[in-house]
Amino acid sequence: MGEQEVIQALGIMIISAAVMVLLARLIRMPSIVVYILAGLALGPLLGILILEKPGPDTEQSTLDLVSELGIALLLFLVGLELSLERIRDVGRVAVLAGIGQVVFTAAGGFVLSILLGFAVMDSIFLAVALTFSSTVVVVKLLDQKKELHSLYGRIAVGIFLVQDLVVVVILTFLAGLGRADEAQGISQTMLDLLIAFVGMGGLLLVAVLSSRYLLVRPFRWAAPWPQMLFIWALCWCFIFVEAAEILGLSLEIGAFLAGLSLAQLSNADDLRRRVHPLMNFFIAIFFISLGARMDLSAVTDEWFSAIVLSLFVLIGNPFIFIWIISRCGYGERTSFLTSVTVAQISEFSFIFAAMGTATGLILPEIESLVMVVGVVTIGVSAYMILYNHGLYGICRRLGLLRMFRARQTEDEEPSEEISNHVVVVGMNPLGRRLASDLHRKGHLVLAIDTDARKLARLPCLTMVGNVDYLSVVEEAGLARARMGISALQIEDTNNLFAYRCKEFGVPVAIHAFDRSVVEDLKRLGADFLMDGKGLAFRLLEKELEPYIKQAAAAPNGDIGQEPDATGEQGEQGEQGEKGDDSS
Repeated sequence: MGEQEVIQALGIMIISAAVMVLLARLIRMPSIVVYILAGLALGPLLGILILEKPGPDTEQSTLDLVSELGIALLLFLVGLELSLERIRDVGRVAVLAGIGQVVFTAAGGFVLSILLGFAVMDSIFLAVALTFSSTVVVVKLLDQKKELHSLYGRIAVGIFLVQDLVVVVILTFLAGLGRADEAQGISQTMLDLLIAFVGMGGLLLVAVLSSRYLLVRPFRWAAPWPQMLFIWALCWCFIFVEAAEILGLSLEIGAFLAGLSLAQLSNADDLRRRVHPLMNFFIAIFFISLGARMDLSAVTDEWFSAIVLSLFVLIGNPFIFIWIISRCGYGERTSFLTSVTVAQISEFSFIFAAMGTATGLILPEIESLVMVVGVVTIGVSAYMILYNHGLYGICRRLGLLRMFRARQTEDEEPSEEISNHVVVVGMNPLGRRLASDLHRKGHLVLAIDTDARKLARLPCLTMVGNVDYLSVVEEAGLARARMGISALQIEDTNNLFAYRCKEFGVPVAIHAFDRSVVEDLKRLGADFLMDGKGLAFRLLEKELEPYIKQAAAAPNGDIGQEPDATGEQGEQGEQGEKGDDSS
């Protein structure tokens, strides 16, 4: 496949995804389901997009290389979502539920596969493929529902961390077997397995140690420069990918461990937000490719097995999780909502089946069967997750959950949402003074900056982020704030912040650091314009505090001086601060 064909194929994938997502909005179909259906339509049904796996005598096409790169980056983003800090309070139930579900599902899947008439090796691969749930699907859908940080969302993410570490071990085992030759003895095979596990252990150790000692200072230093932070993250990803290749491991293992190490950094949330568009792109490419690669004819004779195995994942997995989580002391609602999130198979399952086919341990038909089960379970579970609260109400009314004897009282779930607070953006000297003074006077203050160093030692709540991103504004709870304040000297960011504050109906004060910005800020409806002089500091206590307490609309006003004088005097007062702002 030449360059022209590759560009054409990628163009077809993106255009079809865009068109189908637009149509799917009319019927509230999840985007992931749309991507899979687009791949099915383009590939097996219409034959427009042909994505065939290269055989032993054929070279890997450029599009295959692009797809493989996409999988690596996708798993890097999967690792980036698995922060230990996020799940610290649910670690026990995550470990018990994660390991318990792996054992029960693998055992049940193996027995079920044997009963369906599959060979032992095929049954082993099917059982393992059915065991793991999709971090990508669940994180994307829970983030869409704004429930990623809920109690059941944190438990689910913890379970994914446990599952993904288990699957890394399994993929390492397969990588060791992939080194083996039919002519070599058992001793050489065991040596290859030992080398693979030593390599994986070394990579994991480097990931853990680097997240604590090596990466903290460089990534904190790079935080104010979005492009540098983004490139450094990708650089770290490909360092691990290359190391995995050298050690004879799959590149997916390296990419996942690279993301896992970055997920433990203090500015990981900001990094996730920056790579989120990349994640959306590769989610589209991955699931369209998944649908296009499906060989429907290969599983025509196994349609009954596909249905049975899909039902086992959609119904059996939630039953196992409800029982385990309720035994850990959580209530019925939390147990149910968590269990629904894991009713699909993982992106790791496809990689696992592909490696089994590549090593000759299973036939391509088994890989195709895994892909069919994946498409069905991901599609159905997407709706289950989106409508999980209504589904819980139906199951409870029908009495389907009584058998688990879970606690009926709801779990106490401390809300991470803050409200009635003051958002202060930009921790230059003006911003730090504002945040500290307002906090000292008893106001709930959230200080935001892209540089974690500027947030250090502030007495109020802090957040690393760029308010240019809507996700940062939403996470900061700007819509629930009493007031928004920007101390930045960045015109575009100030204008956008003022616009969003007025859109949410929140009073806003903006640093009018130059004469030229005053008219635009007034037109955007800024309630107060601040200069950077000491005069502003003295008048803020008199002007801002009663304004915040009233939390009511007020005519445009200026703090410190008339707008016409802001440009000249403001520049003089801010000369020592320029270059100290962050975006």
